[in-house]
Amino acid sequence: MKRTQAQSALATDASTAAMPAKKKLKTAARASVEASTPAPVASPSYAAFPEKAASAADEGGDWTKVGKRKAKKLKKKIEARADESRPKFMYAKGEILKRNEAVGIHDIRELVLHLTADAPPPSWVRVENPGSIQKVVVLLIPGITRDTLALPPLPTAATANPNLPIPIPLPRAAGEGGAGAAGGLPFIAGTFSHACPTRAPGDQTRMHSVLSAFFQGPITREEKKRRMAEWAASERAEEKTPVDYLLTTEQMIENDYPVPSYVAEVFEKPPGWVETPAPAADASAESPRIYAIDCEMCMTEDGKELTRVCIIDYASGIAVYDQLVKPRKPILDYLTRWSGITAEKLDPVTTRFEEVQAHVLSVLSARPTPILLGHSLESDLKALKICHPQCIDTALLYHHPRGRPLKPGLAWLTRRWCGREIQNRGEGGHDPEEDARACMELLAKKVENGPGFGEFKVDMESIFERMGRAKAGMTTAIADHGNPAAWHGSKATTTVACKTDAEVLDGMLGAIPSHDFVFGRFTALADALGWITNKASGDSVPDTPAVEPAPADMSALLATLDTQLKQLYAALPRRTALVIFTGHSDPRKMAELNARKAVFEDALKSGKTAEDLGKAVRWTGADGRALEEEVEKAKRGLLFLGIKESS
Repeated sequence: MKRTQAQSALATDASTAAMPAKKKLKTAARASVEASTPAPVASPSYAAFPEKAASAADEGGDWTKVGKRKAKKLKKKIEARADESRPKFMYAKGEILKRNEAVGIHDIRELVLHLTADAPPPSWVRVENPGSIQKVVVLLIPGITRDTLALPPLPTAATANPNLPIPIPLPRAAGEGGAGAAGGLPFIAGTFSHACPTRAPGDQTRMHSVLSAFFQGPITREEKKRRMAEWAASERAEEKTPVDYLLTTEQMIENDYPVPSYVAEVFEKPPGWVETPAPAADASAESPRIYAIDCEMCMTEDGKELTRVCIIDYASGIAVYDQLVKPRKPILDYLTRWSGITAEKLDPVTTRFEEVQAHVLSVLSARPTPILLGHSLESDLKALKICHPQCIDTALLYHHPRGRPLKPGLAWLTRRWCGREIQNRGEGGHDPEEDARACMELLAKKVENGPGFGEFKVDMESIFERMGRAKAGMTTAIADHGNPAAWHGSKATTTVACKTDAEVLDGMLGAIPSHDFVFGRFTALADALGWITNKASGDSVPDTPAVEPAPADMSALLATLDTQLKQLYAALPRRTALVIFTGHSDPRKMAELNARKAVFEDALKSGKTAEDLGKAVRWTGADGRALEEEVEKAKRGLLFLGIKESS
């Protein structure tokens, strides 16, 4: 299979247009203007509509037929103009040479936003006639490597730049032998002319999420100004009171709160549950008291049970109740790392759950009805088996950096907005009083600075938000493993939750006709290689290396992937930009070294010295250097850019 003229259009002038495909590829490579203009496996046709001969007898003075002929001429003229302004990607070699590192995932994101939204044109690639692009389809396929495409290894010469786009060898015919015949990805080799090296985000010891880097980007300067103005307006509110931040009934139901029956008939109280009295209809002018609460639990035969509760008065800062609780069933796990509870602390305790529940109920039954404050407060109420109508939840009061429906952690919020650290006791666990006081401080900050505090200072947003703001009515879709609607696809017009690559392909095929932007992720190849695990994010790496698939199995995997890519490509409308990137390389060695490092650090935190640890556990400077090297290897990826020219 050979690339067609449209598939390997690399030259900047018309002098190379008549060259044979292979010769033109080499000429363009020497010109250092790399680009990829994909087309179907069959050669695309740019011929004008043929003129149809018509006799005078056929025309017969019939003005309708003349009108049809004029329409055909007009259509032919429009097609000719479109062909003259067809879009094209062209790598800017000079700009890439100036860079200190390879094209990043954020660069790919900004290229996509340039094509779909309001992002400025990137410097490392030139997009000719971007306005002619009809749709943008993006595929993330971890597992494709240089070896998969028979690309040369990274250059070792000091003068060679490893970040320049690499020419992809043409696919070999079935009987020619070599990598193209025994596997590989003929679609990639036959459709794209170059592979551009990329680099995943991260620091010296870890690779960060490729998905997060692609889907989350900084807000524009204009949007930041708008948000700051909205925040400033909220600060000018005349009255500043914590009552303004009470959860609504809808918020409580949405976040699975045990709602009292007199508020809404949505929660059926199991045996042992109680609810505080309904607030008085003629509430007094006296402001209600606010209590911050936090509970800790241990694991028993009946699941998690309450083992400590702490209540602090918001106005005075006094701890009005702090009590350890003796579970009735034997404790299987004290969960010390999170609860701070140990056998020594709990052994002398005789207070039972019923006593604690009764005391807390009496505190919350005062008039006017007190307000309960906590972080993910529904968990504390469930631990106490109490339904209460007036709640403030700092997990909902503040925003997660990636937006709803994600909730921020209490430690992160306290560090970000209060400038101090909590929950840093390591194996000593959390202190409920510390957590309750952190909630009080966060509420005070909110009241002081206004509703916008902790919300509009977030400088990141989803690419779907950016696209929707830039173009009214723009439709976006994502088909991915797991539940994309709960994470990176939460702002998309359409999300398709998938379990297999086949389902991802079906989801994309269904979305392409009616959506302007479509994203999908194929993971079968990376999963077979042991590169990913079945976590909610789908972007984590395993702690231990997996068994390499047999050559025959790998060939079958690549053949399936190649077929899926051809199916997807055949369904793309004309002038669709296709962006395929791999994200990263093999992360297993990096993960293995990080797991060893974590074991060593945990041992030191527990009080052991380096001398107490054996060689197998000890972490050395050489191990640190090896980790940094493996991290850099894992960050390497590949990018393929192209535009389908014909249907």
